[in-house]
Amino acid sequence: MGRARPVTAGTRLAGSLCLAVALGLNAGAAGAQDAGDGSREGARALAPVTVVATRNPIEAFSFPGMVTVLGRPELRAVQPSTPDDILRFVPGVEFTGGPRRTGEVPSIRGFSGPDVILTIDGARQNFGSTHDGRFFIDPSLLKRVEVLRGPASSLYGSGGTGGVIAFQTLDAADLLGPGQSAGSRLSTGYQSVNRERVANLTAYAAPGGGTDVLASLTKRDSGTIRLGDGNELRDTDDDIVAGLAKGSWRLADHHRVEGSLVAFRNQAREPNNGQQGISVGETAAGLVDKDIRTQTLSVAYRYDNPDDRLLDLDLVAYRTAFQADELRLDDAGSGPVGELLRRDVDTTGLRIDNRSRLPLPEGTGITLTYGGEYWEDSQDGGDGGMRGGQPDPDADERLGVPDADARFTGVFAQAEVTLSDPLGTGWGDLLVIPGARYDTYTTSSSNRLGADNAQQEFSPKVGVSWLPSDRWMLFANYAQAFRAPTMNEIYLTGLHFPLIGPGRGVVGFNRFEANPDLEPQTTRTVEAGAGLMLDDVLTAHDSLQVKATRFRVDGENFIDLDIRQAPPIDCIPFQSDRVRVPAGAPGEFRSGCEGATFARNIPRARLSGTEVDATYDSPRFRVAFGYSSIDGENADTGAKLGVLTPDQFTLNAAVRLPELDSLVGWRVLLARDFDKVESRFDAREGYSVHDLYFSWRPSAAPINGVEVDLGVDNVFDEAYTRVSNFAVEPGRSFKVLVGYSVAW
Repeated sequence: MGRARPVTAGTRLAGSLCLAVALGLNAGAAGAQDAGDGSREGARALAPVTVVATRNPIEAFSFPGMVTVLGRPELRAVQPSTPDDILRFVPGVEFTGGPRRTGEVPSIRGFSGPDVILTIDGARQNFGSTHDGRFFIDPSLLKRVEVLRGPASSLYGSGGTGGVIAFQTLDAADLLGPGQSAGSRLSTGYQSVNRERVANLTAYAAPGGGTDVLASLTKRDSGTIRLGDGNELRDTDDDIVAGLAKGSWRLADHHRVEGSLVAFRNQAREPNNGQQGISVGETAAGLVDKDIRTQTLSVAYRYDNPDDRLLDLDLVAYRTAFQADELRLDDAGSGPVGELLRRDVDTTGLRIDNRSRLPLPEGTGITLTYGGEYWEDSQDGGDGGMRGGQPDPDADERLGVPDADARFTGVFAQAEVTLSDPLGTGWGDLLVIPGARYDTYTTSSSNRLGADNAQQEFSPKVGVSWLPSDRWMLFANYAQAFRAPTMNEIYLTGLHFPLIGPGRGVVGFNRFEANPDLEPQTTRTVEAGAGLMLDDVLTAHDSLQVKATRFRVDGENFIDLDIRQAPPIDCIPFQSDRVRVPAGAPGEFRSGCEGATFARNIPRARLSGTEVDATYDSPRFRVAFGYSSIDGENADTGAKLGVLTPDQFTLNAAVRLPELDSLVGWRVLLARDFDKVESRFDAREGYSVHDLYFSWRPSAAPINGVEVDLGVDNVFDEAYTRVSNFAVEPGRSFKVLVGYSVAW
């Protein structure tokens, strides 16, 4: 059976995408149809299709790079509580920051924070905080996640040095079966490791006339996390309410408008540093009532006429608002009880792109994708105490959270050129994807610590896939990418932490230090790999797909947060009940005990790694294997650099039981000992984590709307610690999710 090629006329791939959505993602009201991971007995699984990698549907296997596509069957199988649960089995992707959901930060190929682009329904998520997470969304609202691993600035601009993680929320069409126009779903669940309870109610309808609407509300609350070593991570209370309102309308033939509002609120009681993993006594130090609120509003317009080869238009306008308020409950941190800390980050953006498919002779196709994008970030921080017994909303600028703005403008163009047997030798097809983007940005702050930080960047890329047959392919790509320095890195000011000396006295301070002259971080990546795809390997209608890559990244002006601080023994200690410098302190005290935290450019850096994705799929079995390895260093000093991880192996094996409308599976995450460190204290022992899961979707009336998902995470209660934090990960957890869907 022939595979769908990256045909630039688009109709074959667009048809594949629609069919993939219909079979692989459209689960809810159909009940048992996707109990076997979206596949029906006797039918071959469709090859995953990616849109994020090129902004144009293309088979993930044919794309000259590594991209992972996860649909609703994969999302449901892990019964996710956080985005970490969804992505932890994707090669090259790691979450750091500890078990608390407010501290989870994703990394791709050693790049983290603003080096990874995050989107929800096309809207950028640009929130940034040293000890808080990057983004907040409840997994129950999602239908699809795509992960592009590797440089992406040629299409996405600043932040594309590590890759892109794109989340898509549910539509009514994902939950309605043929002939159905409305429905609802109610579910509830529990997981034991943190005594988490969750409930979701979703209603959806497609009343006709090209209109569909959906509303979903999730309530989730949890408490103390039991760790793999038997201890408990205290002060981890979460009280979450998340919602989605979404609708689309067909204005006329081929014209469609869609709007979505995604909201998330978590009222948590935890340390100011949500990544803190060590409790002191009964409670953690620096305890706060944390109120995190996010709203993502996006409006999209789509023109898609199969007869129009020149106009295939997408336009997305969005606004994302993050609010993180923290009320101090003790004076063990860097401020008094009752102090209110505010951090507000708003992002407003607009993106427009079009695809033109040029009429060319048989065997040749060109799709041009081009467009422009603008977004601006605005940050406002507050740091105040109490007024009239209540938190003061008119606080001064929060230390470490500068009031600042950033504006980005970019234009891009890309071509997908397909050449069928270009040499006339029968050696196969060639896919060439060249592209480039030009960006300008300006970052400014009201604290007037220096001139505006402004720059312009050009990000070219070219990828080539050679497909000698339907069975195998070779690919290579070269790309330049950049990441602009953030507002926090440029204009950081204020007290970072006091330095405690002998006798528990405050002997000095470490203060944030602004650096308005930071240069953008730039990378040059070379990547090469191969893929193998076979049908009818062991039995009829099965398939085997393997894809592997090796990459090297050379970077300039890597942005690194550095701390300069003398140890207390070199200072002149003194006793003080308050954080202040005593009058008449000698000069040696200030020079010896004062320190600074600041962002700086590292002239040259180098990262390299390997990734492997392999999947065997049949009507009865599905086995997925992954491998990833990453290393990085300062090219001048040899010091380790980047969010490095141990070599990791993943295995996900599932058995479909259509006779019982069920699916049973086993997941394994293996990590070798981690010794890519500068200090032995950062080394980690290897670990082996096993999960079991079971899904039941009965197809016979009258229980054909019932959904039951069971699971046991970390079956053997493995005590393990990931890199970049000292918190032990959660232990054994029993999970159950029960739902009922009805549609008519």
